This record gives sequence, structure tokens and C-alpha cells, in this order.
Amino acid sequence: MARQRILVAGGAGFIGQHLCRRLRQLGHAVDCIDNFSTSDPRGRQALESIGVHVIEADVTSAPDRLYDVIFHLASPASPVHYRRLSLPTMWANALGTRRLLELAAVCGASMLLASTSEVYGDPLQHPQTESYWGNVNPVGERACYDESKRFAEALTTEYRRVYGVNSRIVRIFNTYGPGMALDDGRAIPEFAVAALKNKPIRIQGDGSQTRSFCYVDDLVEGLIHVGLDTKAGGEIFNVGNPREVTILQAAELIREIANSTSPIEFVGAVADDPQRRCPDIAKIQKAYGWAPSVSLEDGLAAVLEDVRQRLAVDSSPNLR
Repeated sequence: MARQRILVAGGAGFIGQHLCRRLRQLGHAVDCIDNFSTSDPRGRQALESIGVHVIEADVTSAPDRLYDVIFHLASPASPVHYRRLSLPTMWANALGTRRLLELAAVCGASMLLASTSEVYGDPLQHPQTESYWGNVNPVGERACYDESKRFAEALTTEYRRVYGVNSRIVRIFNTYGPGMALDDGRAIPEFAVAALKNKPIRIQGDGSQTRSFCYVDDLVEGLIHVGLDTKAGGEIFNVGNPREVTILQAAELIREIANSTSPIEFVGAVADDPQRRCPDIAKIQKAYGWAPSVSLEDGLAAVLEDVRQRLAVDSSPNLR
């Protein structure tokens, strides 16, 4: 594979850091742009230590540079962050997407928009295929993220139609793995911390809502397949793990792997929380032979070991 010049917007975030590392392993020249609004500043040193050039700036003002490929992952992605930063989330997905599309148009780069399974909302189709239009509340508490991602998809599509930008869209389903923020409200890190401390594992709602958790290394390989394929322009792919589990099952599995005595408690449900979420990945399997390879049990064991080590050296909840 020829060495390429690649920009990863949001490269200091959870998925972004894993993507940057993998691209460097493959021998590519990688720039990361991140404003560190939700990313740990210590991520900068980690990226620079492997030869990633870090640009601390907002994606809406990404500087003019020449790239072959752009990965757009720049957006708060957890409910805790995008509710706190609702307007910056919308700017990243609207104005940030516009800026990167303009950059791609000028330098002839391919661009991958990292969208989300949240564009399906609380789905009426199950599992969700790429052709499903979704069931989203446009004015709900999650709309700043859900609807701005849907707009980013529309904008990306129009830049391809009008200006010929070689763009493609990946809809990322729930992703987990080592390095997740411990304070951003996502189920797996919260459950892991509670289990390791033998404190109550709190589940929002009755725990019957389902998710499909994809290990981050698997997710990154899917992104690279699509992002580096020059013939993927105009395509939309689901990337996630089709193994569907309830949130209660995930909590019980974490407690079991951690050998924890944590009780499970149920608290109030979250507004507009999707009741089922599971990707149909037939399209990306057919195109690239891609499918997740890390089992949920093995992935959760790796997360628990990572969290255990981090809790042992630093009690800060902001540790990533």
C-alpha cells in the first residue's frame, strides 16, 4: 500500500487515537486536528510519540494542507458531552463537515464522514440497513447530535453531487475498548468502573434496551477498508457488531468477568433512548470481507484490565 498523507479530524478522541495508531502502523503520514474540548490533552503526547502531527484547532477552521485522504471524526459523541456542548456539536457536524469537504475538493482528497447509528433514531426497522431512513425526534434532547449527523450526511452527499468530492459515509454503531473516557456517561466504562470498585451498577431504564457493541480494533479496520478505497465514493456502510445484547446482559457480563459483588440498580430512563440497536453489516462484508473478530467477552476483559490499571495509577475521573 502506497504511503498517503492523511488527516484525521477528531484524532485525539477515543476512536481517533486508535485510528491514528493503526494508520501509522501501516506507514502513512498522519495529521490529527482536534480542539481537545472532549479529548484528554495527554493524548497529544501519545500521538506525537508515534509520529502523528497534532494540530490543536477547531475543525471548522482546519488549515489548508494537502492530503490524499480525510477521516472526519470530529464531534462530541457521548450524551454527557454533546448535551453540555450542544451548539459546538452542531457546528462540528455542520460547519466542520463543510470545511473538510471544501478542503477535500481543493486538494482532490477522498473523505470519509464518520456518521453514527444515531441517524436511525429509535428504529422501526430491525436490524438497521443502510437504506433505512430512521425514526428521529428532531427537537429532542439528542437532536443536537442525531440531526446534525443527518445534516452532515446530506451535506457530504451534495458536495459529491455538485463538486465531485470522492466522499463516503460510515455509520458507526456502539464502539468500546481500552482508552475510553471513564466519565462520559457511556454504559461500558461506567459499568466497568462500578464493577471494579464493587459499587452499584446503575442501569438507565429497565435494562431491556439492546445495543450491539463493536471492539474498537475491529471498528478501525472497517474504517480503513472504506476510507482508503478510492472506489468507495458515494457509498454508505454500517460498521458495527451484529451481536445484539440487552444493557442488563452487558452489565451482568461485566460483573461476572470482573468477579464483582456489585449490585445492579435501575434508575430513570433517558429521553429518546433507542430501544433496539443492531446493524445489518451484509454490505461491508460483501465489499471487503470485513466482520468483527473480537468477542464481547474478550473485549470486555480487555476493557476491565485497562480500567483496572488506570484506576490503580490515577483516580481522576477524566482519565482516558
